[in-house]
This record gives sequence, C-alpha cells and structure tokens, in this order.
Amino acid sequence: MATPQAVNNDFYDDLGGRWLNAQDDPVALLRAEGVAKQAWVEKQLLERLGSSPRRILDVGCGAGFLTRHLAQIGHQVEGLDYSLNSLRTAGTQPSSARYHRGDALRLPFQDGAFDVVCAMDFLEHVEDPQAVIAEAARVLRPGGLFFFHTFNRNFLSWLIIIKGLEWFVRNTPRHMHVLRLFIKPIELEAYCLLAGMKTRAWTGVRPDVLRPAFWRMLRTGVVPADFHFVLTPSLRLSYLGVAEMV
Repeated sequence: MATPQAVNNDFYDDLGGRWLNAQDDPVALLRAEGVAKQAWVEKQLLERLGSSPRRILDVGCGAGFLTRHLAQIGHQVEGLDYSLNSLRTAGTQPSSARYHRGDALRLPFQDGAFDVVCAMDFLEHVEDPQAVIAEAARVLRPGGLFFFHTFNRNFLSWLIIIKGLEWFVRNTPRHMHVLRLFIKPIELEAYCLLAGMKTRAWTGVRPDVLRPAFWRMLRTGVVPADFHFVLTPSLRLSYLGVAEMV
C-alpha cells in the first residue's frame, strides 16, 4: 500500500522574515486573506461576546497575524505554534501577545482556560483534525467560541487552491497543501459536535477577482500589495466558521 502524501509543513519553518514582507510567495496571499478573516472574527466576537477583553488562544499561529491583531484590539492573547522559527518572527513585531512553542494535541493549558480558541489555516495541516478540535474544546469555557478557517475537499479546491498556486504564484513549494487533508464543512461540523460544540456561523472567502491585482498576480506570479479577499456565501473552496461550547 502506498504511503499517503504528507503535507509540507517545513515550508513555514523556513520562511523567516519572508513571513512579513515577501510578495513573490504564497505567504503574501495568507497575509492578504488574513485581513478579511480578522475583520470577520472581530465582528463575530463583538456580536457574540460583547466588547469586554477576552482571553484568546490562537493555535497554529504562525508568525502571529491574527494573534497580533486580536491583542491590538484589547484582548489577552496567547499564540501557540510548533515552528520555533515562525514564533521568532512573530516575536519581532510589537504586540502584547505572548507566544508558546507547543503541540496542538497537548495544549499546555488548564481545562476551560480560554474564552476563545482560534485555529486558522491549521486544521488542513494535521493528520487528525478531530483530535485537535477536541483539545481546543477542552481548554474552552462553557459558552466559549472556537473559530476556524480551512479548505473544502473537492476537485475545484484541488484545481484552484493547490494547482492554481503552483502554476501562478512564485516560490510555491510542492505539497504545501494536500487534498486528502482538506475538510468538508459537514465533517468539520461533526468534529465540533463530538467535542461538545455547536457551529453558529459560516462564511466563504475568495480572492476579489474584480480587482486588477488579481490579474496582475496571474500574469507575474507576484502577489500585489493591493491584492484583496472578500467574503462569499459559498463554502466550496475556502471557508471560515465559529462554533460555541455548549
């Protein structure tokens, strides 16, 4: 039996300062997409938990894009990642956030320690997302929120998210994403239910194809600084969601 293709998580450990400023790299898309995701998370937090500062854990925080944003708007935020080099890059940016090196399957925090746990662009990089979600639920208080972002598993996702990046964005490594690790929304909803959480809201995320920046990227392989993502009702490709601990 053939060994399943592993995802290339080493790619992130090698980015260094490119996390923050490279445009000829798929990490530039991650930064641009983060703007749309951060705004949605901030809005959901305000609507569901009010304006008081909350204790938040960002699992798989990478270079700390969401971690830093949530700290800047007044929350007490802890970022956790296994990549030491990514955490070093995160630590170079001014922020009140705290960072930890750790394993998402064995979070170094007590039960019910957080009001919010985030797992953004992370679940598709692990072999057992159900176990990661269960561990996130363990450290959530009752009524706490679990935010997630990942990719739907279908042919269109393979064509656009995997092959499209390899064809049209410079320095995209092989196996940065692996289709078998993408997660259908119905599967993610089931994982949350098994962990004692009920999904409350969903939204899709896609590039703004009406902007010239999108077409410049296709032509040059470089992600322009004015590249934007927008929210969409469709969950066919990239999607965000929030679940509540019940």
